[in-house]
Parts: sequence; C-alpha cells; structure tokens
Amino acid sequence: MKKILFLCHGNICRSPMAQYVMQHKVDQCGLSDRFFIESKALSPEEIGNRIHYGTVNIFEKYHIPYRDHRAREFESADYDYYDLIVLMDRYNLQRIKRYIKGDPLHKIVMLLNRDVADPWYTGDFETTYRDIDRGTDQLLRRLSHE
Repeated sequence: MKKILFLCHGNICRSPMAQYVMQHKVDQCGLSDRFFIESKALSPEEIGNRIHYGTVNIFEKYHIPYRDHRAREFESADYDYYDLIVLMDRYNLQRIKRYIKGDPLHKIVMLLNRDVADPWYTGDFETTYRDIDRGTDQLLRRLSHE
C-alpha cells in the first residue's frame, strides 16, 4: 500500500481538497486497497480547525465524499512514514526541505509543475479545485503504472 501525504500551509483548503479528491478517484477506480491518503499542514496556525467552508462547498458541488477533518501539523516522523509527500506550492516545498534537511529519499513532489493558488488568499476555490483535479489525475495515472 502506497502512503501519500498532501501538504499545504494550513491544512484547511488545498491539502484536504487534494486528499479527498484523490481518495474519491482512487475509490472510483477500485484502487482503495493500494493507497492510504492523508493531509497535513506545515504551519501550526490552523491546527484543530475544520476544513474551510469554500473547500466544503467544492466537495458538495462535485459530490466528493469527505470526513470531519481537523487540521494537523506535519511532524518529522511523517517523512519516514509516508511514501510520497505532495506539495501545493514552491514556498512550502522550500520550507519542508529545510525542515527535513533536503529530501534524501526523494519522496517530495509538487502536485503540478507550478503553484496551486491558495484560495484562502484568492477566494477562488473553483480554480484551485480545477488545478487539484488535474494534478490528482496525473498523479493517479503515474502511480497506477508503478
């Protein structure tokens, strides 16, 4: 089973959106037994908070199942536990690489080859969803062939 962790700044918008969109796709493809998917934050700011209502609105609009998610913070042990750590933007990519002193096991990747905009700042959850939808499609295709 491949363990995937999606990371963003606060774990209330982008990373839970990616987690549940990816889980939904995995479930629809009948691959649930091959993947364990979670999300966390690189900042302690939102720890314990629920998913942002803008992300919840996206889930409801596109019929994406989700659970009562509470923001959790990335811990150093997570680097060893997860097989793949997926980042939403270059700023947080730099932060995690400093935190774990590089990426010696080559587990860290960007979801897209560019930043996924943070809807906390843009207010545009739809564009973020389209980027995450595209990125998780590409990721699932790649991982399904490994």
